[in-house]
Amino acid sequence: MSGVTDALANQIEEQRPSSRIPDFFRLSVAERTHTLKALGHLDEDDLALLADAGLQVGRADGMIENVIGVFGLPLGLGLNFLINGIDRVVPLVVEEPSIVAGLSGAARLFRLSGGFQAQASDPLLIGQVQVGGMVDVEAAAADLNARGEEIIGLANSLHPKMLARGGGAKAIEVHRHTTGSGDMLVLHLIVDTREAMGANLVNTMCEGIASLVESITKGRVFLRILSNLSDRALVKAHAVVSEQNLEGKGYQGAEVRDGIILANDLAIADSYRATTHNKGIMNGVDPVAIATGNDWRAIEAAAHAYAARSGRYQSLTNWYKTEDGDLAGEICMPMKVGTVGGSLESNPLVKLCYRLLGDPDACTLAEIMGAVGLAQNFAALRALSTVGIQQGHMTLHARSVALSAEVPAEHFDQVVDELIECEDIKVWKAKEILQSIQGRGRTGAQRVTLSAPQDGAREARSQACGKIVLMGEHAVVYGRHALAAPIPLAVEARIKDATSGIQLVIPRWSIEQRVPSLEEHPQGTIGILALVLRQLRLESRSMMIEVFPAVPKAMGLGGSAALAVAVIRALDLHFALGLDNRRVNELAFECETAAHGNPSGIDNTVATYGETLLFQSARGVPQYSAMTPAVPVPLVIGISGRESLTARMVSQVATARAKQPDAYERIFDQIETFTMNAVGAFTSGDMESLGANMNFCHGLLNGLQVSSPEIERMVHAARKAGALGAKVTGGGGGGSMIALTPGCSDEVSHALASLGYETMRLTVGK
Repeated sequence: MSGVTDALANQIEEQRPSSRIPDFFRLSVAERTHTLKALGHLDEDDLALLADAGLQVGRADGMIENVIGVFGLPLGLGLNFLINGIDRVVPLVVEEPSIVAGLSGAARLFRLSGGFQAQASDPLLIGQVQVGGMVDVEAAAADLNARGEEIIGLANSLHPKMLARGGGAKAIEVHRHTTGSGDMLVLHLIVDTREAMGANLVNTMCEGIASLVESITKGRVFLRILSNLSDRALVKAHAVVSEQNLEGKGYQGAEVRDGIILANDLAIADSYRATTHNKGIMNGVDPVAIATGNDWRAIEAAAHAYAARSGRYQSLTNWYKTEDGDLAGEICMPMKVGTVGGSLESNPLVKLCYRLLGDPDACTLAEIMGAVGLAQNFAALRALSTVGIQQGHMTLHARSVALSAEVPAEHFDQVVDELIECEDIKVWKAKEILQSIQGRGRTGAQRVTLSAPQDGAREARSQACGKIVLMGEHAVVYGRHALAAPIPLAVEARIKDATSGIQLVIPRWSIEQRVPSLEEHPQGTIGILALVLRQLRLESRSMMIEVFPAVPKAMGLGGSAALAVAVIRALDLHFALGLDNRRVNELAFECETAAHGNPSGIDNTVATYGETLLFQSARGVPQYSAMTPAVPVPLVIGISGRESLTARMVSQVATARAKQPDAYERIFDQIETFTMNAVGAFTSGDMESLGANMNFCHGLLNGLQVSSPEIERMVHAARKAGALGAKVTGGGGGGSMIALTPGCSDEVSHALASLGYETMRLTVGK
């Protein structure tokens, strides 16, 4: 995964499940889900469920009435939470910007001081039975209290399984009210609902005891329903952050601490401020409630009613200075939640969210939600007490605008930074900034000289192209033709002198690593570089190898070949080796063989020559000729985010072919026919025919089982958005797809982006 840092890679390698996932926000959506799988938080079925958006219309139709569709909301993760000594990855369903980032940042600060301590009381819920029309109210109340055990016994007989699990009705209370309608009694049935949210359970009990209550009171029962003021099911959470850890953004720790305390004091004293203050708490609690299928409306109602229990509405939290000068915070609020029943059973994404949380019981879930509410309150108060809450919103707004402007990943962060700096956060401005960044162009040249660095010396970067296979993948391994086009400026590289050793630096991937010798058997990118250095007899030289990729690796876009070619050319440039294209291509092919086992040679050839090629490897001898389209060919590349390991897919096809050689040879022959038809359409400008042959070819590749659920979703979405043709490109098994998009590039890009996939645009022959 291209965005994985060294720290995260080590965590994945050691399979350390943790809520502390460094630089998670820097990854693409697909990289995040696959990172969670690598860390053991998710499995392959979970990934498929997330990609399908979880709740399908048919299932939704069984949940409520008059269903016409499913309305989606973002599902994010609150990270860094340490609650009662246990790491918790917290699912959050919320559309408001800054909440997820604020929560994760707050949790990280509290983590440094031991995290959150939380405690939930038993999950008690109150059912109310209203009685009127009594002749003697006081006598009726006394009789109810006297026969309380009988009432409790009847209620529990209605749910014997709940009683067996340690729950059930525990007590009654009798309350008298005088109203304009006269005196009434309200019997409170106190029920321990265990893992259930309990609304249906308590309502059933209230209905079941109504006749007995009437016979005891000689009155008439009216309402029989639960109360959402669940003040018998309270959660308390406490956390401390040291004064020094509050420092930052030009503020001293004591300033931040005192500002938070002062803001909280206002929420205690003033109901107008308390309303917004508590709304901020619910900004954290509600997203967890929604993600876990709990009734967030009931939780909201209970919280606000509890905040007004003194007769004046005030803060649910309290922040104060400890004897050591640190900031401490605590929260106490109703938190009646459940882990079974209702939407918890009907929505598959809810089950996934519980697995992410570690499958907590109801009390533990309440403790998690209390800690999240306290963290969100801290995040809001800290922002208000320092730079202001708007700055965080501005950053997220700038990211949203950059997405709308379809800024590619390699320039995304820079465009966001410049949008914030100029304070003109508009789509047109993002596009203008992007054009400025891309000002030096994306040419097919082998080298580009950059502007001089500060010391006055001129640095040079080499370049290499990525590739897309328009037609013929996999069949090309068995002697058939393939048509492939370059992705310009896919990877750049440069070499700098160093005092000792060889270091690889890839800023975009946050990689800074020593390149060992081949004797240490390095793998992956490091292994490729070690092989190049051995072949060029440079392994004893000291240097820094800087690589600047513009395409993700392991996505079927020729990233590994482009990296090899770019580094080989950078070494040639720096050490004046005198390598021609033929030798560069040979060396890159050796790297591809080491990386993929049995490559066709097409990736390194396109990376080296940067031209659209008709390629064939006949008996191991590559033959290729340049192809020029009659008209520019617009394409949209969809990137699944799921790694496509070429060696594995080539091996998979080889194994299947060995079992059914005749059948597979016929398929390869069909792919060859469609490929050559596509070549004719490509050179004549027949876009309709080119698209049709792409579709035919994809069907055959799908039959070879080299597609994936992600690819199929993108192919379908692209065709639906107007693409003339859409197919997997490269090895498959994930990776990427391409769509032929004359006149509909915007529509196809938007359709793929709306599914959460990254896109690139490419015009062949422009």
